[in-house]
Order: sequence, then C-alpha cells, then structure tokens
Amino acid sequence: MTGKAEHDTVPVLLCAGSALEEGGHAHVWDVLEYGRPQRAFVLRFDGVVRAYINRCLHVPVEMDWQPGEFLDSDKRFIVCSIHGATYEPEDGRCVGGPCGRGRLTAVAVQERQGQVHWYPSRDIRPSAPPKPPANAAAEENPP
Repeated sequence: MTGKAEHDTVPVLLCAGSALEEGGHAHVWDVLEYGRPQRAFVLRFDGVVRAYINRCLHVPVEMDWQPGEFLDSDKRFIVCSIHGATYEPEDGRCVGGPCGRGRLTAVAVQERQGQVHWYPSRDIRPSAPPKPPANAAAEENPP
C-alpha cells in the first residue's frame, strides 16, 4: 500500500487493476484535501500501484500533459507538464527541476483481488459522500 491508510476508513474502489498498464495511462479522480477540491491519480510503476495528489510542488498546478498522462517519454519519471519538475514514481520525491527537495503528496491505495482501492485519510477525503446502496432507500421508506 502507498501512503498512510487510516484503519477506520472504508476503501473506495477506483478501477480494475488491469486498467493500469505498466508505465501507462493513470486513473484520475476527484478528492478533497483539507476540504479543498483536488485531483488525485494512480498509476502502475515497477508492478506496484502508486497514487499522489495531482499538484506540482513548484507551482500548485495539475501536472498531466494529457489527461491521465504523467510519465516522461522514457516512462521513468513523473513530470510536471508546465515547469518540467521531475519526481520519482516510487515515492514522489523531487529529483529535478524547480520542485525543490519535497515530495508529492501520497495517497493510500492498494491492489486486492484485481481491483485498485483508495483508502481516504483524515486529510484526503472523497469529494462527495458515498452513495447508499440502492436498496437502502427502499428500506427507509417502505410502501
């Protein structure tokens, strides 16, 4: 698992693991970080799913150069399309460009039984409350 998962959080299904090809297109979704809307992304690198908030450390802009495309042409680094800041996919550490010595904000994800799940934390929450099961409304309002 990447990032720090809270033990009392319910995992959120993001996508099928097969949708994340090695060094390929990332799955992007909306979150709230400290109550503010953000985008997050999950990709597969070295066979492991890894997820981060889609925000460059240099200037707080989204980094993908095309929707869901974060890696450089060699598929080695995450690169900010705006300023060229370069990050290690394994841990989000800045390794070049104008990003300083920081790291991307990790998001806790895990691949289980062929599915990729996100574990919301105290600081990074779903952008909308989870929908109740379809039969829950019927149980609350019987005919």
